[in-house]
Amino acid sequence: MYVNEGIRAREVRLIDHNGDQLGVKSRNEALEIATRVNLDLVLVAPQAKPPVARIMDYGKFKFEQQKKDREIRKNQKVINMKEVRLSPTIDEHDFQTKLRNGIKFLEKGDKVKASIRFKGRAITHKEIGQRVLDRFAEACAEVATVETKPKMEGRSMFLIMQPKNEK
Repeated sequence: MYVNEGIRAREVRLIDHNGDQLGVKSRNEALEIATRVNLDLVLVAPQAKPPVARIMDYGKFKFEQQKKDREIRKNQKVINMKEVRLSPTIDEHDFQTKLRNGIKFLEKGDKVKASIRFKGRAITHKEIGQRVLDRFAEACAEVATVETKPKMEGRSMFLIMQPKNEK
């Protein structure tokens, strides 16, 4: 943002502090008008022909802009990816524990990546891992939807689930 002496254009279209257009003025004349009312000359549209400058309190303008930016950042929702690791030979109680954790993450609004790591010769029975992941997705169906179907990547198989929108 160009302010006062930082403005390089020879002439600018001037808007005063009330929002009224004063027409095309030279840079020096515009600066003089701004100093007369104890305000700053701020270039608001540098790409226009001629560039548009406004007479305003630059400090107050910057503060308002920061306030708007803070408000926008506050309303943003950050989605994290949480991982739940399962195994092809997982026992019932362990499965229920992992399922509870997965559901807890989904209810908080995070995405869940359920993965199975195949060790040794277990990779020859991918269908067992596929069944475990399908069972996990089915158990989470009321709080989540499957974003990525189960797929292999190296020695591991994974699926990604996202929380259902409450809206």
